[in-house]
Amino acid sequence: MIGRGRAAAARLLRSHWTMAALVFALLAIVHTWPLVTEPGTLSRNDNGDAQLNEWILAWVAHQLPRHPVQLFQGNIFYPAKDVLAFSEPLIIPALMVAPALWLGASPVLAMNLAMLIGFALTGLATYGLVFSWTRDRLAALTAGSLFAFNAHTLTRLPHVQAMHAYGMPLSLLLADRLIGQPGPVTALLLGACMAMMAYTSGYFVVFATVMIGVVLIVRIRDWIRRSAPVAAMFGLAAVTAAVLALPLLIPYRRVAVEQHMVRPLAEAGLYSATVNGYLAAPGRVHFETWSSGFFANPVDSFFPGAIAVLLSLVAIGYAIRRRDDPARVAMVFAIGLAGFVFSLGPKTPLYAWLYTVFPPMQGLRAAARFGNLFLLAIGVLAGIGQAHLRQGTNRRWATAVAVAAVCLVNLEALRAPFEYRRWRGIPEIYKLLANEPGKVVLAEMPFYPPHAVFENAEYVVNSTAHWRPLMNGYSGYTPATYVDAASLMWYFPDARAFPPMKANGVTHIMVHPRRWGHESSRVIESIANQPDLELIAVDEKTSIRLYRYRPR
Repeated sequence: MIGRGRAAAARLLRSHWTMAALVFALLAIVHTWPLVTEPGTLSRNDNGDAQLNEWILAWVAHQLPRHPVQLFQGNIFYPAKDVLAFSEPLIIPALMVAPALWLGASPVLAMNLAMLIGFALTGLATYGLVFSWTRDRLAALTAGSLFAFNAHTLTRLPHVQAMHAYGMPLSLLLADRLIGQPGPVTALLLGACMAMMAYTSGYFVVFATVMIGVVLIVRIRDWIRRSAPVAAMFGLAAVTAAVLALPLLIPYRRVAVEQHMVRPLAEAGLYSATVNGYLAAPGRVHFETWSSGFFANPVDSFFPGAIAVLLSLVAIGYAIRRRDDPARVAMVFAIGLAGFVFSLGPKTPLYAWLYTVFPPMQGLRAAARFGNLFLLAIGVLAGIGQAHLRQGTNRRWATAVAVAAVCLVNLEALRAPFEYRRWRGIPEIYKLLANEPGKVVLAEMPFYPPHAVFENAEYVVNSTAHWRPLMNGYSGYTPATYVDAASLMWYFPDARAFPPMKANGVTHIMVHPRRWGHESSRVIESIANQPDLELIAVDEKTSIRLYRYRPR
């Protein structure tokens, strides 16, 4: 038995899957450099979304083993309900880093681990798709590099969900297999894959659904004569996804109905891609030579790289001139075209039509992210094109050129080294709240108005030190309870700020004097004259002051 185990381990180490996983792990380190040198302190906490996602990862790891039924009842935005549904659930990434959090890792370290893991898994999943179609390992490495480390994702490091896009290539692989050989196992796997994406990001579910729709339309000649079994298996996949995702769908639906969290079509227009964005290349090679001009206005960047474009054209050329797997190439091309069109948002009538007939679209704010379909298509086509070039040529030269292609696509995308913000940790004063007896409800001051709600992001991360209900919050949606409270609490320490706190049962107030700037001394003096406030502690490093609130 021991000998068999050693042999199996040796085969695993020699497996091309293991080598691919190691390559993508190394590339994740390179593309995020110098993050790995200090993963517990280097952060993107200059961005409120990064701090929100740190809280989400930590909340899921904290709450899931304790009160799974109450998972969506996060401690922020008190007394609002279902607050986890205000943004991406990130449950799958959170489970990946939960052991680290349970062992005492900080939210920043967990976020950085989730980022690196997501990059590597997305590359590996795309590798699996292209290897399955081409049996060419180097072509698969090129494709995985292009989709995992692309122009769009490398500008979204604060959005850890963007790195966890592995469900996209996996669902494409499974949908393709269902058309060729419809069977229950593949259907169940596709349904599970869709559910997995739902537990990470609703955007991916919408993208994958659109992608599968394109697959079915373009490949209709391949399945129309077997429409009954194909339809049955895709139906089984849909039912499987719905059943597995039901615990997730209920709170999101409840928030949409009860709290009116529906994105208007006009909002999608504000966050749509531009044609210029498809010429915007943030990689250092391109940005510093010709592409910087396309960043004149804030745009999402989608230029896939010159090597990727050339290899994609090779794949299309082979499909047209040699009739080499034209249906699959046409399918991937159509996916990319759909991604491009829908990323433009309401600028095209197709987006408004889909928004009307497909209700999940009404929960999306950033239409530009449909560009992920374009980038996936380019990566897959480039892999297919590279595999064609290697066929029938001198093996030594073909291998050398293929290795060079892997290196060049990564060089084109490279934005590292990044400038990160050094995280100093959660101030010690927050730990006092974890030990406070009885019910604790915290309000942090300043309490920002809705247009500046992102200023609460640091409060949100700091709440992971105590997990007490917090009236402040930051997320993709701001509930009406917060809007109403902020209209008065913004005036703290003026008397107008106290009635909302009393009404919501606030017991403690954390004050950040430095956020008032030159007015800080006046604020502290005014608080000292409030008979309902009792000073508990002052953090010497940050000047943060904790008060007990006992309204009369």
